[in-house]
Amino acid sequence: MTQEELDALMNGDVDLDSIDEEDNKDTQKEVEEDEEVGPIDPKKSDGVYPPPATEDHQVVSQLDEVTKESEAKATEVLDIMDAISNSMMDNEEYLNKVLNFLQAHKTLFEKLSSKFPHIKTFNEEKEKIEEMIDLVNQSLENSQNASDNVMMAMDIMQYQDIHRQKIERVINIMRELLKYMNRIFEGKIDDSKRVSSARHIHGDSTEDVVEEDDLEALIAQFAGKK
Repeated sequence: MTQEELDALMNGDVDLDSIDEEDNKDTQKEVEEDEEVGPIDPKKSDGVYPPPATEDHQVVSQLDEVTKESEAKATEVLDIMDAISNSMMDNEEYLNKVLNFLQAHKTLFEKLSSKFPHIKTFNEEKEKIEEMIDLVNQSLENSQNASDNVMMAMDIMQYQDIHRQKIERVINIMRELLKYMNRIFEGKIDDSKRVSSARHIHGDSTEDVVEEDDLEALIAQFAGKK
């Protein structure tokens, strides 16, 4: 309240009800503004806001751990996929040998069945071999499809390395920004020599304040340096 408003109040020229209404409007406006900002959720910051600068909240350190663990797990996955691919190749080789064996016996029983048509066993064995050949061919096709899928998965895993490189680039930018900020705020006076410098002044909610004499002496000191 200004001096003019105070004088008007003392002379009875001001309606107190109107002042109360204006004060209530101002108070309601401040409450609405606070509600728009929203309260700080302590659960999201472990009950401390802002979070303390401990190891658990060091951003660059955590990102370094993420990239390190990500690279290690990606390498393990690629090794497992490579082992699966090698096993599928071995299975295809074994199945091809079985297929060659069955093809040879099929040819043999075709000749026997043709030469001795009255012997049903030769024809039955030929039909069984043909069924086995179909199963082997189906197994070979499934094995080849599985090998192709493994190769596709290995190609997709290459994006994991790209993501790791992106995170590392962010880390490097943050580190350079930190160095830049340190250079900007770097001073020529050691912190140990700043004990007598102003940290609090009158009006702060602490007893450790700078007295007026000390403040004037500090101002005079800086003026003398100029």
